[in-house]
Amino acid sequence: MNLNLQDKVILITGGAKGIGEGIARVLVGEGATVALVDRDEAALQQTLANLTTGGGRAIGAVADLTRPDDCQRAVDDVLAQTGGQLHGLVNNAGVNDGVSLTSGSYDAFMTSLHRNVVHYYLMAHHALPALKMSRGAIVNITSKVAETGQGGTSAYAAANGGRNALTREWAVELLPNGIRVNAVVVAECWTPLYENWLNTLPDPAAKLQQITANIPLENRMTTPTEVANTVAFLLSDRSSHTTGQLIHVDGGYTHLDRAI
Repeated sequence: MNLNLQDKVILITGGAKGIGEGIARVLVGEGATVALVDRDEAALQQTLANLTTGGGRAIGAVADLTRPDDCQRAVDDVLAQTGGQLHGLVNNAGVNDGVSLTSGSYDAFMTSLHRNVVHYYLMAHHALPALKMSRGAIVNITSKVAETGQGGTSAYAAANGGRNALTREWAVELLPNGIRVNAVVVAECWTPLYENWLNTLPDPAAKLQQITANIPLENRMTTPTEVANTVAFLLSDRSSHTTGQLIHVDGGYTHLDRAI
């Protein structure tokens, strides 16, 4: 299916690795220009080089999105490189940082919110004038933790609850502008960050087997490409009457009875 994304400019936060990189690869394959924002300059440059090999179109901006001024600068930088063109925003950057109720602190909790949800608001706020001009779309990447809980990660759970709520709030607020806003909810997705976490455990292989046994569809992890395919659809005019939705790309992890 042609998603009609040729020559569209899509900004992706956390675009250098993991799910963000997977989204970028799929969008470039659809003919879009991706604008990647990431704090890891070396990884960003490598991903840009990989994407542009063979003629893909990708630009980048280095920014630490926990800093509000960097959010504004990142959007301005991207718009300067695209002549003011922006057709979509994918809020993706974040990390499950384990700030818990029992061992956390006010400062750690607030830092985590900046790391995981405050920049979702700021990036959308700063990108909004350009998105209004293009009648673009926003996709927020969120986590099942907001719905299931996990234990030991209060700040990340709160941030993802906020991401889900903002998705529906913005979908309402932006109806007059024709801007659709949706979320893709991820559960267990195989990324370098996930692999790094597993490798901190005493028996990574056993833990991975325990996790995948609880994923109903095929007992395996979701891939970044599977998340990316849904994101691309939601950014495209093929989903022209879809807004305010929380779409789970998780192999049934969140809602299906794991006893199956």
